[in-house]
Amino acid sequence: MTLLQIDAAEKTYATAEGPLPVLRGVDLRLDRGETLALTGESGSGKSTLMHLAGALDVVDAGRVLIAGQDVAGLGDAGRAALRRDRVGLVFQQFNLIPSLTVAQNIAFQARLAGRFDADWAADLAQRLGLSDLGTRYPEQLSGGQQQRVAIARAIAARPALILADEPTGNLDEATGDAVLDLLQSLVAETGAALMMVTHSPRLAARLDRRLHLSHGQLAAT
Repeated sequence: MTLLQIDAAEKTYATAEGPLPVLRGVDLRLDRGETLALTGESGSGKSTLMHLAGALDVVDAGRVLIAGQDVAGLGDAGRAALRRDRVGLVFQQFNLIPSLTVAQNIAFQARLAGRFDADWAADLAQRLGLSDLGTRYPEQLSGGQQQRVAIARAIAARPALILADEPTGNLDEATGDAVLDLLQSLVAETGAALMMVTHSPRLAARLDRRLHLSHGQLAAT
């Protein structure tokens, strides 16, 4: 089953110097149980592509389907529901809720989706080295700890589609490997699909497929 289908996607942003084309006819398929590494230089459009894939934005032309649903046909509420029910997002900004503890942040999306499992959340916390931090708040954590909380929150609801933008960027190599192990285990256990942006050739090589984004277009590597 194809969980993510992107056909001839185009995205252009307005700038002071005029229109800036970021994506130029991007085609992509990601099937259940598949892992994909997305690479590219800074400014190549990787984050734009991830936002489109996660229903955070819509294409100017082409289409994006998540689990068969055309994102462009949904309003803001529909896209929010799709993200809640189907997508686990890990972005570099973390976006943790300051007023919630680590444990509450991890549980947040799973509770919204009606799929909170206390044993699974505890297992995630243990595997990510967060078990002793459950009562702390985001401001009391290091950047690497916050990143691990964001990863746990994204996968606590066992999403069908996991989109991770440099999920190991603030982590040491051993912890980064452990995070990728966890993401790959989730894919294997649940049949989810993973697309991960990374600048690490070593980590990219561990995934099933590798695509490189350059000048708004994708090519296999």
